[in-house]
Amino acid sequence: MKILITDVLNKTEINTEITVCGWIRTIRKQRDITFIALNDGSSFANLQIIVNKDIELSPECSVGASIRVEGKIVESPAKGQRVELIASKIHLYGGIPNAKEYPLAKKRHTLEYLRGMAHLRPRTNTFGAVTRVRNTCAKATHDFFQKGKYKYIHTPLITSSDCEGAGETFNVTTDYTEKFFDKDAYLTVSGQLNVESYCCALGNVYTFGPTFRAEKSHTNRHLAEFWMIEPEIAFAELPDVMEVAEEYVKYCIIQLLDENREDLEFFQKMYSDGLIEHLETISTTKFIRLTYTEAVEQLQEDFPDLQWGDDLNSDQEKLLASKIPVFVYDYPREIKSFYMKDNEDGKTVGATDLLVPGIGELIGGSVREDDYDKLLSKMQEYKMDIETYQWYLDLRKYGSIPHGGFGLGFERLLLLVTGMTNIRDVIPFPRVPGGLMY
Repeated sequence: MKILITDVLNKTEINTEITVCGWIRTIRKQRDITFIALNDGSSFANLQIIVNKDIELSPECSVGASIRVEGKIVESPAKGQRVELIASKIHLYGGIPNAKEYPLAKKRHTLEYLRGMAHLRPRTNTFGAVTRVRNTCAKATHDFFQKGKYKYIHTPLITSSDCEGAGETFNVTTDYTEKFFDKDAYLTVSGQLNVESYCCALGNVYTFGPTFRAEKSHTNRHLAEFWMIEPEIAFAELPDVMEVAEEYVKYCIIQLLDENREDLEFFQKMYSDGLIEHLETISTTKFIRLTYTEAVEQLQEDFPDLQWGDDLNSDQEKLLASKIPVFVYDYPREIKSFYMKDNEDGKTVGATDLLVPGIGELIGGSVREDDYDKLLSKMQEYKMDIETYQWYLDLRKYGSIPHGGFGLGFERLLLLVTGMTNIRDVIPFPRVPGGLMY
């Protein structure tokens, strides 16, 4: 049975016979001996393979080729390297017919260049690290909510409603002359409305899945397909929503600091100086809480044209959260969604956005309007199709409860924890306007 290279380097005893598999990072041929640096994606570390002249290597055994190596672990004379492997047998799985054509040469490629080959970029140090961090954050997401006794709900990808009311949805169509569904269908922009059904029956729930926005934006923080984490908390008020959001973000960061320190050190060295200290600060500091009114008053010193009732732009959000994450709450009702509960002042709603350093908005949340008549009146005010949303109104008609939740863009969380600056570099296959290679 094959052993992961990270375990070989850290745990395997000297003189142990083992089998490893991986891809050749470098190969250096001398007269009587060949040195191969082998990597299997389990970490940055390569295992040095010593190949004596009695083992014949195929010409296709070059950088990028995949091989299986059997041999004995010995103590390495090289500085900073505990062990190496003396090969007794090498099997070539996938060779490289022409090494000059292999697009990942032994040099540092730009992120823009690598975006053109999303199928090969996982073999680089950067995207190997991104993938390991993404995996840990996904696991931490489920661990956090499962430990809190939340139920994991799979919400539909095809829906008849636009949760945010923005109209930037992908239509789902067929070549049939008749409609496939009895209503117009869209790819979901959020699982929130659907997951509320289960919150109103089972208590705390969450959904974690892909969502879609047909927004023709080419910024470094927008995608047409991205992943959302959306918990819905039963019998909750707005402070409960903010508290769960803060605890969740901190939990993910603490897991990364514990499990992915090597990856974070790489990001700190290559992309974001001071990243680890920054994450440690976020994980141990209470997030700031400001009302929207307080936030506007602070921002008017730098943005004198900003008026109460304006939506905050990215620069304003980043300024508010220049060092520590900030919850801004109680937004004007006119700039927020129909389902958010009106506050007693009649001007604001129980909504909150979590703003984080370098990114701006990471989370958007609210308490939901749980009164049938008030929600119906608000939907009529927004000129919505009541028939389409009658099922949503029914949740307020039959055993309604106070509840709230938030949506977190998973890729934006990854930008925060890696220090990467373009959202296209923290998702395996980015979907953006004008670009669909796979």
